[in-house]
Amino acid sequence: MTELVVRRLLIDLTAPFERHWCGGDAFRTAFFNALSMSFPVGEQFFIDAVRNGHKALPAERQAQYADEVRGFIGQEATHRRIHALFNGHLDTQGLVNTWGPRAAERMKLFDGADVRHPLAVTAANEHFTALLAEWLLAHPQVLEGAEPRLATMWQWHCAEEAEHKSTAFEIYQALGGDHAWRITWFRRITLVFLGDVLRQTVGNLRRDGTLWRWGTWTSAARLLFGRGGLVRESWRPWRAYLRRDFHPSQHGSDRSERWLADHRDAYTPVGAR
Repeated sequence: MTELVVRRLLIDLTAPFERHWCGGDAFRTAFFNALSMSFPVGEQFFIDAVRNGHKALPAERQAQYADEVRGFIGQEATHRRIHALFNGHLDTQGLVNTWGPRAAERMKLFDGADVRHPLAVTAANEHFTALLAEWLLAHPQVLEGAEPRLATMWQWHCAEEAEHKSTAFEIYQALGGDHAWRITWFRRITLVFLGDVLRQTVGNLRRDGTLWRWGTWTSAARLLFGRGGLVRESWRPWRAYLRRDFHPSQHGSDRSERWLADHRDAYTPVGAR
């Protein structure tokens, strides 16, 4: 069981921000913008999957997970709202979100499906976001030069993703979800996620007019494949999900706990779960 706290982030997202808000770096900005574009639709899907999975549990198991599920939904709903505000500024900058609508269409395929399927999809996506969270918290230089309120937004989101990474996974298992389907969905989500983030990032760069600049792709190479790069550091923990005995708690959340402890002035707890 995980104690989850719903937090209100104390930043003002009404004011616009610079186009290259991430330290003036076009690729880093486009990459994080792409991720944010997927969040409002994705977070709602995760909320629905966990809520419906929780309802499908026997009464005694529902009671066991009730507080954690309430905290998960509260955290994800807050993420959805914050990133919707952030994405509104991207719209104003002329960027076009193609990922969100495409994901929303795919999600219709789960209407009427066994609740374990959207839970397996959610667990797979939560593993991806937990990997990204741990990587970003371990490498704060990635956000070096970023507008402070936006750096805070991303680090806060990462800390909470690491915090609730086990919820969907555990409810899937509690419902008797098997290893084979968990892995099947994880492999599918890997291909879909990588394709979507690449497509949206390239689209952002094209509309930004920076797609064919040499500096854009040298930045991409450093961020993804350089020393401490996302792909280089995430490969092993990604592969760990394939193990039959895998559980998200096997990957520590020390950095998440430390960030939340060190930045209490950045948020207000609105409910302990």
